[in-house]
Amino acid sequence: MQKLKEEIGQVLAPLVDLDPSEVINLLEVPPEPEFGDLAFPCYVLSKKLKKAPPLIARELSEKLADEEGHFWGKAEPRGPYINFYIAPQSFSQEILNQIWRQGSEYGHTNIGNGGNLPIDYSSPNIAKPFGVGHIRSTVIGHALYLIYRAIGYNSIGVNHLGDWGTQFGKLIVAFERWGDQEKLESDPVNYLYHLYVRFHQEADKDPALDDEARLWFKKLEAGEEEATAYWKSFRQLSLDNYAVIYDLLGIKFEHFHGESHYNEMLDDVIELALEKGIAKESEGALMVDLEPHGLPPVMLRKKDGATLYITRDLAAAIYRHERFHFARSLYVVGAEQTLHFQQLFKVLELLGFEWARNCVHVPFGLIRFKEGRMSTRAGKIILLDEVLQRSINLARQIIEEKNPDLEDKEHAARAVGIGAVRFGDLSNDRIKNIEFDWDKVLDFSGETAAYIQYAHARICSILRKAEPDYRQWDDRAVALLTEEEEVTLIKTLALLPDKIIASAENYRPSILARYLIDVAREFNRFYHHCPVLNSSNDLKHGRLLLIDAAGQVITNGLGLLGIIAPEEM
Repeated sequence: MQKLKEEIGQVLAPLVDLDPSEVINLLEVPPEPEFGDLAFPCYVLSKKLKKAPPLIARELSEKLADEEGHFWGKAEPRGPYINFYIAPQSFSQEILNQIWRQGSEYGHTNIGNGGNLPIDYSSPNIAKPFGVGHIRSTVIGHALYLIYRAIGYNSIGVNHLGDWGTQFGKLIVAFERWGDQEKLESDPVNYLYHLYVRFHQEADKDPALDDEARLWFKKLEAGEEEATAYWKSFRQLSLDNYAVIYDLLGIKFEHFHGESHYNEMLDDVIELALEKGIAKESEGALMVDLEPHGLPPVMLRKKDGATLYITRDLAAAIYRHERFHFARSLYVVGAEQTLHFQQLFKVLELLGFEWARNCVHVPFGLIRFKEGRMSTRAGKIILLDEVLQRSINLARQIIEEKNPDLEDKEHAARAVGIGAVRFGDLSNDRIKNIEFDWDKVLDFSGETAAYIQYAHARICSILRKAEPDYRQWDDRAVALLTEEEEVTLIKTLALLPDKIIASAENYRPSILARYLIDVAREFNRFYHHCPVLNSSNDLKHGRLLLIDAAGQVITNGLGLLGIIAPEEM
C-alpha cells in the first residue's frame, strides 16, 4: 500500500502544488470499497484555489484521465474527493511477491531505527497471588513490546515488581508467629497470601501487631540480616511462581527491577528536587507544589523521613534514561493511576529533564468476569493461573468434539486456550472496561482468536494436500487472480504494515487484533467462493500462493499479539 501511496503522491503533487509527502499524508481510505482504494480530499485546496472542492476534484480527475500508474488504474471524482482505484494485476503481483519474499518479516519496518524503548508492564506484588487483574497490563504490555520490535525499536521489558513496603513487615510477623516452612515451600505465594490475610484478621483484634510489623520493616530498611533473609526468600519464591505463569504466556523480561532496586537512589532524587528549588518543607514533609500546573501537590518525603511510591518512580525514570538513553519510555498501568503519571512526568519536567516528554502512560480499563468469582481458594482474588488452565481445559473439550483424531491435542489446546485469554483482552479497546465471557472468547465462528486460528489451520490443511512445487513464484499464475474475493483478500493482506504502525502509534494492539479478524473473514469468503485444489493448474498455483500469503499474514499478526497460529486444531 505504501508504494501505491507513493505513486499517487508523485503524480498528484505537481498538479496541486504540494510535496509528494504532503499528498501521501492527506490520503484516506474511503468508507466503502466502491468508493475506491484511496481518496484525496480536495477541500484542503479550496482556500488556495478559491474553488469549490467538488469542482477541484472534477478538474484534477480530468488531468489524470490520461495518466495511469503501475499500481493504480483510474481516478474518479466523488464529491470533494478524488478516488483512486488499484490496478489489480500489478498490485496483486507486488503484494503477494512481497509477502512471499519477506515471509516472517512481512509487515516489519525500521521506523524506530534501533532506538531503546523500555516498557514497564505486568508488575505484580511480591508475596501475593498473580491475580487476573494483572492480565491486562501483562498482555497489552507484551503485545506493545512485540509490535514496537516489529517497527524497528529495541523493546526492553521491565517488570517493576511491588517488592517493598510495610506489607513485608506484616508478612515477617505472620510467618514468625504462625508460619510453617513446609507449607511455604509447597505452595509459597498462596501460603504467603494466607498469612497476609490472617495478619489483618489478627491485627483487628490486637493493634499491637501493626507496631511489630513496622518495627520489622524498619529492620529491613536498615539492612538487618534476619529481616533481609526473610525478604529475599519471599521475593525469590514469588518470582519462581510467577515464572511458571510467564512461561505459560510466552513472556520474558529483560529486567525484574522492583521498587527495592531504587532505594539507594532516593536521596539523590530528594537532593536534586531541593537543588532545583521545586521541593519545599510543609509541616515536616517535603512537597512539590503542582497547583500552578493544574495538578495536586506531590509529597516526596513524609515527616518521619519515609519516601513514597512516586519518589521511587522518579528514581526509576531517571535510572532508565541513564541506563538506556531511551527514545520513548512506556508505562502500561491501569487508568486509575492517570493522575500519578501526570504528576510524575510534570515533576521530571520541573527537574529539568527534557526527555520527560518521551515518557508515556498507556492506561487501560478494568476486566470483569460475567459469572463473577471463579475461585474462592484465595479469598476475593481470581487467580490468573486458574483462568489460563480453565481456558486450556475448555479448549481441549471443544477440540475433542470437533477433531477427536487430532494427534497433538495438548499443543492445540494450549495455543487456543492461551490465545483466547490474550485475544479476549487485546481485541477490545484498552481504555474500555471489558467483560470476559467464556462463551464468546472460545467461539470458533465469532470474532475471536479461535476463529482466526481456525482459518490458519484450514489454510495449512489445504497446503498439505498441494504439490510442494506450488511454493515456486509464478507471475502468470498470480495474474489470474481477478475474482472480486481474490482481489479483496489481497488488498486486506496489503494492510498489515499500516496496521502494525497504527497499533504502535496509538498504543492500541486492538487495531492489529481487529484487522486479523478481517483477514480471517476475507479468507473464509474467498474459500467459500473460489475452489483451490480443484482449479485448473495455473489458477490453482495462483490461489495456493494467495492462501499461503494469507497464512503468513495471520502467523505474523498473531505472533505480534503473543498468540500461536496452530497448523492443526
